[in-house]
Amino acid sequence: MLSPQSENNTLKNRQHYDRRYSNSNIHRALRISNNVNEFLDKVTYADTSWVCMYYGDFRERIQGKKILELGCGNCFNAVVMASLGAQVYANDISDKSGEIIEAINKEADFEFPIQYIQGDFLRIKDLPEDFDYVVGKAFLHHLTHEQELEFLRKIVSSLKKDGEVRFVEPAVNNKFLDKLRWAIPVSGRPSSFQSKKFKMWLSKDPHPIRDNSGKHFKQLGLQFFNEINIYSVGAIERFHRLFPDNDTNKKFRNFAYKIELIFPNFLRYELARTQTVIYKLPRKPNSNP
Repeated sequence: MLSPQSENNTLKNRQHYDRRYSNSNIHRALRISNNVNEFLDKVTYADTSWVCMYYGDFRERIQGKKILELGCGNCFNAVVMASLGAQVYANDISDKSGEIIEAINKEADFEFPIQYIQGDFLRIKDLPEDFDYVVGKAFLHHLTHEQELEFLRKIVSSLKKDGEVRFVEPAVNNKFLDKLRWAIPVSGRPSSFQSKKFKMWLSKDPHPIRDNSGKHFKQLGLQFFNEINIYSVGAIERFHRLFPDNDTNKKFRNFAYKIELIFPNFLRYELARTQTVIYKLPRKPNSNP
């Protein structure tokens, strides 16, 4: 039984994403499906969330694999994985995602149509227990720590013994940079210096106040997995906001990703804006570390 705070967080997220995905772009999803490798070549060039999601050789490894995506949202990533030949099962707290998948499956030519798993993940019964991968793109930070722990416990029970979990999450490893981030206003979010407006925005924001550090995700993973890898991105890329949203911006971001590779690990970790969290070698319930 979850606490009232966690239950309220679930309701808040459902309402927020019902509104957000009520007018999702099905046509764009279909265009992605028809040109999946061209799409990935573009977004893994300059879009941080896609760079992190497809870090390493993930694109090449998923053909024919059984994948559960949590927080599938607008379903673009589910479409990409299905277009690459994966058997995709997708879940989201918003039923709008299920409507999107139903519409996409009618038009797209997938080897394996996307299977939508409806409802609150923690309440789903008879979940398959043979997934090769469980993924989430900007997902975990929408959960309270209490919910997050229960999700990981259930995820472990759903994986093959050599299964892998891959999450793309914000990285908050430096308190000064975090305060600076909130102080700078962006579209739809006022500066933290605008106290009243900021508090009003915060009350409507679907993200709970929680720890999103690499240290937290490592400690979380060690409770259920024997191998944890964290790939940190954004030490330089975070300054892309100083450039107009055009080709110069994209070129800067791509340049930043490459330059960051020469940074020592501790510096990339400290200054990162985003992180790929990879959990491997799951420990099934009642197994020893």
